[in-house]
Amino acid sequence: MRARIGHHVDLTALSRSVDVDWISQALAATGKASVRRRKLPAEQVVWLVIALALYRHQSIADVAAHLSLALPDEVNPDIAKSALTQARQRLGQAPLAQLFAICAACWDERHQNGRAWRGLTRYAVDGSTLRTSDSEENRAHFGAQSYTSGVVASYPQLRLLTLTALATHLVRDAVFGAYDTNEMLYAKSLVDQVPDHSLTVFDKGFFSASLLLRLQTQGTQRHWLIPAKANCVWERLDQTPGDYRVRMKVSPQARQAEPGLPASWEARAIETTTRHGKKRILLTSLMDTKAYPAKDIVHQYEERWRIETSYRELKQELLGSELTLRSGTPETVCQEVWGALLAYNLVRLEMAEIAVEAEVPPTQLSFTATLHYLRQEWGWMAIEAPGKIPAHLVRLRNRLGDLLLSTKRGRSCPRVVKTLPRKYDQRTVSALK
Repeated sequence: MRARIGHHVDLTALSRSVDVDWISQALAATGKASVRRRKLPAEQVVWLVIALALYRHQSIADVAAHLSLALPDEVNPDIAKSALTQARQRLGQAPLAQLFAICAACWDERHQNGRAWRGLTRYAVDGSTLRTSDSEENRAHFGAQSYTSGVVASYPQLRLLTLTALATHLVRDAVFGAYDTNEMLYAKSLVDQVPDHSLTVFDKGFFSASLLLRLQTQGTQRHWLIPAKANCVWERLDQTPGDYRVRMKVSPQARQAEPGLPASWEARAIETTTRHGKKRILLTSLMDTKAYPAKDIVHQYEERWRIETSYRELKQELLGSELTLRSGTPETVCQEVWGALLAYNLVRLEMAEIAVEAEVPPTQLSFTATLHYLRQEWGWMAIEAPGKIPAHLVRLRNRLGDLLLSTKRGRSCPRVVKTLPRKYDQRTVSALK
């Protein structure tokens, strides 16, 4: 059974973390501010898009009605479903992208205080995919996965990369687009937004001299950490056991594509063993062994695995395990993704602020429980007197403070390689009789 929104939700409760000036700034910067009085002005449509992610199983008409988004009109109190669709199309994606950038930077900086590791804020880059509705426009714009057999996926897909804070799991920045575009190209635009005095952790799929040197040489004290690939070749520069410097050659193909790349580059190699007994070598730009001990660096890479749960939270918890985004055009698909990222960060922001009061790491709180109680409390706030709203917020934070995760969650099972689609149907025993 799909959950229903029980009451009209007061936008004061939803918007207390988002400065109204930020919305005005985003609308003005993108030329989308409402010039004439509309029943559904641009400011309200912004909240509609965010609420569509928070209440994923509700129709757009239900969400608009329960949020009381339309301005009162004595002549025509109702608003047509087509008007809601037109309002979203009129708004476009640009204001949501601008608003996300403003909010994400402010919220991340607010909650990085006191959570830096040896003077460095910590981030992780990771990628995933989202499926869009199957329309000619979406298929032409985003493309779809194709297999070696020539079979093309039934639905278009978009590729999404995020820059996520390790301390809070707030998404600092994101980039997404066509499925066929290589993740490395998206990653290059993403690393340009990494703050100074930081450490960014990557999965081995992002191992590239072009990408890592771009991060390291632009800005101030921007460091990286990544596991070495099995086929990595280097020259060992010292014989310190388990923690040594290496020199690697930059491939001729990479230098031809980017003439500014050096002929070789150096890194620090740290040998470690996973909890499953597998040997691993981590490469990093943190060369100072005294300032950055090997054991602490290994711990930072282990923290990266927990970032992967953020996509599960976004796709399964926030979006309700819906396989396909609801929007039908590339512009509204992008708008929907920005709205979902804003909604995800709103939940993570509340978790970070609860954690400050409870004096615990934000990652020790349950995202699922937080989302559940936020939806519940927002509903109750709408039917209470405004003076009682602060008491509800205190109650919400106290209840969530009691729902700390008892132990750190890790990977419960090893990774497996998924079976590729077969070119021919597999015969069963019954079919052969």
